Amino acid sequence: MAVDMTPPPGAPAFLVSAGWEGADILPVAGDASFRRYFRVVDSGRSAILMDAPPPHEDPRPFLAVARWLTEHGFAAPAILHEDLAQGLVLLEDFGDVRLRETVDAEPARELGLYGAAVDLLVRLHEKDAGVEPPYDLAVYQREAGLFVEWYCPAVGLEVDAAGYRAAWDAVLAPLLDGHRPVTVLRDYHAENLMLIEGGEGLGLLDFQDALAGHPAYDLVSLLQDARRDVPEATETAMLARYRAATGAGEAFDTAYHVLGAQRNAKILGIFTRLWKRDGKPRYPSLCPRVWTYLERDLAHPALKPVADWFAANVPSEKRGDPMRVAA
Repeated sequence: MAVDMTPPPGAPAFLVSAGWEGADILPVAGDASFRRYFRVVDSGRSAILMDAPPPHEDPRPFLAVARWLTEHGFAAPAILHEDLAQGLVLLEDFGDVRLRETVDAEPARELGLYGAAVDLLVRLHEKDAGVEPPYDLAVYQREAGLFVEWYCPAVGLEVDAAGYRAAWDAVLAPLLDGHRPVTVLRDYHAENLMLIEGGEGLGLLDFQDALAGHPAYDLVSLLQDARRDVPEATETAMLARYRAATGAGEAFDTAYHVLGAQRNAKILGIFTRLWKRDGKPRYPSLCPRVWTYLERDLAHPALKPVADWFAANVPSEKRGDPMRVAA
């Protein structure tokens, strides 16, 4: 199902109130949610119009995190104007140059740009968490549960849901203590990192779901990217870079793989839901990559309860693109 990129009816009046009367409104992109984005162009200046329509979307978390990031020296888009009742927000335009396309076109820059992204996380993790809710066991379980809720039925599997939850309890519980909560952006990957023309550092996008949680999570999001292949050598080098900068040790490595498995199980459920519920059939084709990451994480000894559950409940032929598996 194609995303309707007709500007929202209230956009012209909103732009008048923002001082952008008569500006052109050009489609930029939709995403996996109900949010849509448009570029607003007027006399040599440009901005981004975010359409986050209630009741499906609420722009307030995005605004709160954006302001927190900016106050702490990170490049989140400046908020130029907002109308919460309509879910319209006018944002600074970071341009079109994303880390993803830059690295794909210039592979020699991969280590340097991923290194900059890791260094940004190091700086972020030096700060105490902001105003975000906690990334607690209930959230981890709800997310991991999307796999048995959506992926398994889509490929014709009846699985032990209670055993799945118990296995995750066993591996996630040790992660809940023993670390200082940091701001976890949760979708920190190559398509949400912008190379800002004429600026320094990386611009941040898509952080409205931020929580206060474990510092390993965003590193997983970056290095086990569901949307592009990150070479294992790059993953290893960037983990070493983070450890060298922070002094993180074996417990961090364990957390990285546990949260990697949790995130990848969640993504398999989400991508299946986007196909089955939301009519977005491009997402299942990304699932084989996610399975590769998941199986790599499950090989870690700390994941044995979850790995045993997958071995007993999800045969190898049921692991892949759910559209193809179902067919």
